[in-house]
This record gives sequence, C-alpha cells and structure tokens, in this order.
Amino acid sequence: MNHTDSNRWRTVDIVVASVIAVAFGVIFWAWGLLWGATDAAFAFFPPAQTLIYGVWLVPAVLGGLVIRKPGASLYCELLAAIISALLGSQWGGIVIVQGLMQGLGAELAFAAFRYRAYRLPVALLAGALTGLTAAIFDFVYWNKAYDLVDYRLPYALLTIVSATVIAGAGSWFLTRALANTGALDRFPAGRDRALV
Repeated sequence: MNHTDSNRWRTVDIVVASVIAVAFGVIFWAWGLLWGATDAAFAFFPPAQTLIYGVWLVPAVLGGLVIRKPGASLYCELLAAIISALLGSQWGGIVIVQGLMQGLGAELAFAAFRYRAYRLPVALLAGALTGLTAAIFDFVYWNKAYDLVDYRLPYALLTIVSATVIAGAGSWFLTRALANTGALDRFPAGRDRALV
C-alpha cells in the first residue's frame, strides 16, 4: 500500500470521525452553557475564562490523531460545530465558521508532517495551531470592540495555552487511553500504543 492509498478514507474512518464529531457537538452545546455560567467566576480578569476554551478544540486534534488522514481534523471540528449549532448554540450559526477555522489550525499541524507523525509534540503543535486559528477568529469577530492590551491579547494567548494543554495533550492522552482499551485496533493509532 503506498502513501496515497493510506490517505484514502475507509468507511470505518467516516463512521468513527462522525461519532467523535457528534459526541463533541453535544459536548460543545453543554460547554456553551457552562461557559455562560462561569462568567462571574472570571469577573476579576475576563480573558482568563479562555483557560477552559480548549474543550471546544478537542475534536480537531482527536480526529487527526485517531483517523490520521487528510481532512480528519477539519471534518471532526466542523461537524461538531454544525451539530452544536443544530442543538441551539447560544452563539448561533456563526459557530460553523468558527469550527471551520479551528479545524484548519489542527489540519495544518498534521499536514506539516505529511500526515505521518502523531506523537505528543505533534499533538501539542496541533493544539496550539487550532488555538491560534480560534484566537484569530475571536480577535476579529467576537472581541473587536475590546481593548487590545487589557483584553484581546491576553485572551488570544490564553486561548492558545488552553488549546495546547486541553486539545493537544488531552487529545493525545485520550487517544492513548482509547487505544489501550482496544477500541482503536482498526486504526494505526490502536497499533502504536507504546509510542510517545
């Protein structure tokens, strides 16, 4: 099997990517409620709320780590965003555009290694880049009216930190945990359990 063949999506890839996306679409919807409920907790420094932002970026990294095919990060993040919009996200349909941007960030990280590297440093990079693309979107769309130094820059930097830790490291450890259960035996991610 050459590399081009290994990049073709199988039915099982589509099914598992869709399961990841739908599960996180529901999580996104619930996380939106939690986000709103934590406003007061972060009143002392509102940009710090982005420390919990990374949960919204998990499917982009997780999808890439599990499926290991071009488009997996984008597919999982975008479909999760669509599901959350259909469930009634408080932010409306714009979350679909956000999902597209966020998925592109992780996709760029895996593409940079030609979809051949899936160790922890690559997962961290995918998390950081999806955080970066999320921060860029928020910078120009949601936060354009806010002060640059006091709000927008700290918000962007903390989004990238959150994404690196939660989406990057979190997805890598979740992939390892799933692989150890045997749930990913039909995927390369399930066959390289010992890799770090």
